[in-house]
This record gives sequence, structure tokens and C-alpha cells, in this order.
Amino acid sequence: MKAEPCTYVIFGATGNLSRIKLMPALYHLDVADRLPEGTRILAIGRRPWDQQKWLDEVSDMVKAKAKDDFDETIFQRFSARLYYHQGDISQTECYTLLADTLAKKEFPQNIAFYLSISPADFGPVMSMLSDQHLFTEDSGWRRVIIEKPFGYDLDSAEALQKRISHYLNEEQVYRIDHYLGKGMVQNVLVFRFANVMLEPLWNRNYIDHIQITHSESIGIDSRGDYYNSAGALRDMLQSHLLQLLTLVTMEPPVSMDAESLRDEKVKVLKSIRPIPKEAVHAQAFRGQYAKGHIDGEKVNGYLEETHIPPNSTTETYASMKLYIDNWRWRGVPIYMRTGKRLAKAQSSISICFRHPPLQFFRDTNVQCMNPNWVLLGIQPEECIRIEMTVKEPGLEMSTRTSSLDASFRNQDEKAIDAYEDLLLDVLKGDRSLFLRFDEVEYAWRIVDPILQTWAIERDFIATYPAGSWGPEDSRLFDKDSQSWRSSLTPECK
Repeated sequence: MKAEPCTYVIFGATGNLSRIKLMPALYHLDVADRLPEGTRILAIGRRPWDQQKWLDEVSDMVKAKAKDDFDETIFQRFSARLYYHQGDISQTECYTLLADTLAKKEFPQNIAFYLSISPADFGPVMSMLSDQHLFTEDSGWRRVIIEKPFGYDLDSAEALQKRISHYLNEEQVYRIDHYLGKGMVQNVLVFRFANVMLEPLWNRNYIDHIQITHSESIGIDSRGDYYNSAGALRDMLQSHLLQLLTLVTMEPPVSMDAESLRDEKVKVLKSIRPIPKEAVHAQAFRGQYAKGHIDGEKVNGYLEETHIPPNSTTETYASMKLYIDNWRWRGVPIYMRTGKRLAKAQSSISICFRHPPLQFFRDTNVQCMNPNWVLLGIQPEECIRIEMTVKEPGLEMSTRTSSLDASFRNQDEKAIDAYEDLLLDVLKGDRSLFLRFDEVEYAWRIVDPILQTWAIERDFIATYPAGSWGPEDSRLFDKDSQSWRSSLTPECK
């Protein structure tokens, strides 16, 4: 697909997401010569800034991210694309002036609206854009990018979708999950479907269980108000981790086009066995971090954080067990966990194969006889490792675990931020890495029974010390031989 010149209209352009991600990503696309000639970036904000003040602010944003790679010459080219539109997004006047600005000849009529704003503002902003006929595709395409959360539960997600679909058709909506833009996440698809030696083993006959972990060593920072109403299950499991699950377990799509890819992901979500409310405690667990130590420094517990009520039972750790009731995966448990203030920051997918029969080695010194693992490191370490058992050198029959490493990136290759990929895909009209509404809907159906059960259980929540790997939740596991894997290096048990 070829990217066409467009006007990127960024609502909330002076906010944190724009500062840390969007503007640096657009700059790096210009560095890579991937922004089509004539592309313009129109920032909308309430602050009373003039054009020069906006250019100075963007320069600071880009320098903070690019550091030694900042190129003044390229930034001059990039700054020629930048415009600032002051306005209050709750006022009609903001949109009438915006319509007048976008009608000027220097702005391409292909327009992408990036709503980096509160989900509560999606509806009113779309309504006023629609009133100015800014979604009409008479002279070019119109696309709208929205950030998660896509609702608070199934009912609110459906209500939000109903409002969005009043103004836009599904092809115009780009629900962004930055996790899907990470290079290693995309590499999961290549790893699975471009290497024929693994595909025959990728099923219930050979795989014992799958683990998906997203751990963070940081706390909630200044997000207390948002986080206390969301919690770990909504913030990570319902969105990012369920998406990883679909990529690891889906059937090969007929092609890499957006609809084929998303069709297979939805089939996985539809096949996940519903969790009845009476089974929630057997299949889900929650916890909240207490005081502890991170990197040798004392840190507060969750209840001591800013804007957190003293009696809050919001979970900062959530884990759950799922089963996919289809031919390939029936009976294989999939364990997922996420948490704040855990021992280290790491996102990984760990696939454990069935244990080999030991009778062959019964009269030998073989003791370290681990099952084979496939380990996919997402961040910060991006890697693919296959663990195998090999004989140790020497006269005795002793074994050890060795790993085959397939590095995702060579040492001379730079990391690309997920937003660079995703912002470019919007220009190209490629929706492969964006969520279709039925993906959002079925993901909410999976977690809703857990959320509803936890919502009425406000008397107690388990705690874990900051800097640990979370609360004791071993009851999730189907077998005594199964436990959380927290390392991407060989373990001998």
C-alpha cells in the first residue's frame, strides 16, 4: 500500500501522549522519508500559543526522544508541516474555525483525526466534527483514530460503538492498540507462519500450556484517578494481553490483509470458554501492591498513592486462566498475568511443551529434564528462544538446558517505536494492526463476569510487597508441575 499525503489533525496535541509518542513518531517518520510530500500536522490545543511557541514545544518533545539523533536540518523540514490551532474542543467555534482552516489549499483533503482525548469526549467531538461536514468524503478520505479504553465494560463499549457508528462507518475507524505496533508482536506472526518446522507442533498434542506476562516495576505514577476506576484487568488483560493470545493461537489467515487477519483473531475470542460467575475464583485472581522495595529504594503501597481512597480494592495485579474450545487448543490452559510494582518490567509469551517420557533415562544421572519451551520476549528484551535438553560434555550421562536464540534485531539496527508503524498504517489505510469492533466486543465478554464478581466483593483484596512477583495464585494452575515462568533464560527445576 502506498501512503498518500494527508492532514493529521491531533486533538489533545499538548497532552502527554502527543509529547511522548505522537510528535516524536511523526518526526522519525520524516527522518525515514516516509511522510508523503505535502503532509501537514495540525495540532489542536487550548493553550494560548502562537505558531513559534508551538514549534519550540515540538522541538523540545522531539529532542527529548531523539537525543543524539536529533537532526536540525530535518527538523526544519518537519516544522514546515506543523500548524497550531487554538481552541476549546467543547465549543462550537473551535470547529467552525477548524473547518475554515482545513479548507485552505495548503492542507491535503485526506484527513486523519487523532482523538488523543478522554473517551468521554469522543462522542461530543465527533458530533461537532460531523456538524461541520468534516467526515464527508467528497474530496478525500476521512479516518478517525481513537485510543483505548474502548468502553468500561461490554455495555459501555456497545454504547460507545453505537455513537461512533452514527457518524462513521467501520472502515473509517482506527482503534489503536499500541501493543500491536511493536515489532516483536508482529514478528510472532512471521515466527509462526513462515517457519514450517513449528506449525505441526503448535497444538494440544504437543503443548502443555501457554503463559502470557506483562509486568511493570513502576507504580501508577500520577494516574491515580484513572487507574482506581480501571484496575489491572481492564487496563492490560482485556486489551493488550488478549490480543497477544489471539496472535499466538489463531489459525493461519488466508492472507495478511486486514480483514483476514482480524477474522481469525475474532474466531479465537469466540472460542474462549465463558467463565461462569461461580468459577471466577477458580480462574481469576487479583491483588494490590503494598509497601516494598524497587531497585533498593522504599516505595509506597497502592493505598498511599495520590488520589487513591484508603479503602480501595482496585487490583494492581490480575491473573486468569482461559481455555480455547476448538480443535487445536482444547484442554490447553492459557495463563495470563499483569501487575504493577512487580520484580521487573517484562512482557513475554512462554509456551511450554509436554514433558518428555523419562523411562529411557531411568538408570542414568539425568536430573535436569525440563520440558522444551518457546520463549518470545516482547519488551524490553526482544527475542525468540527455543529451549532444548542436551548432553553435557564428559563421561557421565548428564544433561543441561540449552537455548537456540533467534535475535529479533541485529546490533546495528535501531528500535522503531510502535506509534511510527501505526501512524504510517493510517496513511496507507492498512487496518491490520487496529481493532475491529467485534474484537473489542468479544474481549469484553470474556472478562465481564470477572469484573462483575470483583465489583461486589469490596471487603478484602490480597496484597503483595512491591518488588515481588505478586500474590500467591498457584491455585490457578491445572497441575503441580505448572508454575509462573519469570525468566527468559534457561531454568533447571
